[in-house]
Amino acid sequence: MTFSDWTERHRPSSERQLEGNLKQRRRLKEWLAEWEQGRPKRPGVLLVGPPGVGKTSVVRAIASDLGWSVIELNASDDRNAAAIRRAATHGATHRSLFHEPGDTSKRTLILLDEVDHLGGGLRAVSDDRVRTSMLGEDDKAELKGDSGGKAELLRMLEQTSQPVVLACNDEMGLWGSGSSWRSTRDRFARHLVTVKFERASDDALRRIARHVLREEGVTFDADAVDLLVHSNPGDLRALVRDLQVLCEGFDRVLTSDHVRERMEAGGRDLNVEMFPGLAAIYTSRTAEEALRHASSLDKDPAELVDWVHWNNGALFTSDRARSEGATALATADRAAASRYLNTAHRSSYWSLHLSSLAASVVNPSPPTGRIYTSYPAYLRRSATRTASVAVAMAEACGSSNAAARAELLPVLTAAVSDAGRLGDPEHLDLSMELGLSGSEHLALTGKPATHRTSKDLVRRYEDALSARLQQQPVEVATPAPENAPMPGAQSEGDGDEPGPSAGQTTLF
Repeated sequence: MTFSDWTERHRPSSERQLEGNLKQRRRLKEWLAEWEQGRPKRPGVLLVGPPGVGKTSVVRAIASDLGWSVIELNASDDRNAAAIRRAATHGATHRSLFHEPGDTSKRTLILLDEVDHLGGGLRAVSDDRVRTSMLGEDDKAELKGDSGGKAELLRMLEQTSQPVVLACNDEMGLWGSGSSWRSTRDRFARHLVTVKFERASDDALRRIARHVLREEGVTFDADAVDLLVHSNPGDLRALVRDLQVLCEGFDRVLTSDHVRERMEAGGRDLNVEMFPGLAAIYTSRTAEEALRHASSLDKDPAELVDWVHWNNGALFTSDRARSEGATALATADRAAASRYLNTAHRSSYWSLHLSSLAASVVNPSPPTGRIYTSYPAYLRRSATRTASVAVAMAEACGSSNAAARAELLPVLTAAVSDAGRLGDPEHLDLSMELGLSGSEHLALTGKPATHRTSKDLVRRYEDALSARLQQQPVEVATPAPENAPMPGAQSEGDGDEPGPSAGQTTLF
């Protein structure tokens, strides 16, 4: 009996063997056809989709049909500038050794998988240091981690004479979570065609399972395949791995009892992606089913409250369902908060249960057709525009980034936001003390970056910051009366209570 990896043994070698994502495959072939006529305007393609849906298998199969070679680099393993240039850039900027010199239609396809694992910004490493690191002549000059990885990737896209395919699970991982993610996205987008892959359908999973079982000479019944398909979220790779584990333990005979026995024994610990998992919760009709889907999500119970609260308004058409869902979510929110107020060890249990119920059984008319859930905008904003602010606060206060984001950032936001009576966007001192940029101060205020008033605020902030750095006084608020004391000074009649010392700021 052989124990080789079935996922590699049954990887499609031609497009004829592929299942699902027809539209995506067609777009990929159109892009590759442009390369047969010369270098297209966008020499790279970005394949986005959850793990196991066959992104790299599609690339390899289509390249095989064209007779093209593939140079592959997994960006989660080797990610710095030297590693990327060594494995990919040379192949992308030079003619392949595997093709006839006169055959210009043949290409070498450069495939970089898991590029969303590339960390850092777009700061490039010098060519001398990259070359030294590639040659391994100086241990001190050797690049570590992700140094220069993104910059080298962008350089390759700008200079390549061969097609480049990037694959990732989450494109936001490639753009980064800092305040400059839009700029990074735009610089890459000039060179990339984006193709988004979807999970495989149940019918596609059944066809693949039957094909693999027949190829392996395994006797099976239809119920066994159905059980496997129903427990799979559309992950082709996971399906084939499950088949291998099951079949190698039961003498090449697979029955529904065998599958059920393995599932009851624990099976594979599966974390479903947020969007398909949330859609499954909204279509659940029993509390048990909703909780099962909620438990498979890779989200903290307190975060699930935010997601359900955000999507209920768009997906629920009944006022009664919205009201009952809000009541359940309010209780779930209190349960989640009890983790910090006492030792209620079942707080997560209740917040998870109540959130899943608030998105499912409270709605008498379940959504029909495909469910389109969305990312809570206020979570996205706090995770991107103000991420660098939280880091600055953590450094200033000596706290962790998580503590600064959860406890300190809301206070600072309230102090400069114009959403309530407390805040004042023109209060610039706090942001300047933290060394924030004008765009970071604007992010704290919550104002849209494109409005004219927002741009004026950034300009005033940068003028004030420049004056402070030059140690020149500048008026940033309403001028005080001529006799008013300077900040930090004591006026007559104040008693012995000291005011803030020079350079010190107070929140209130």
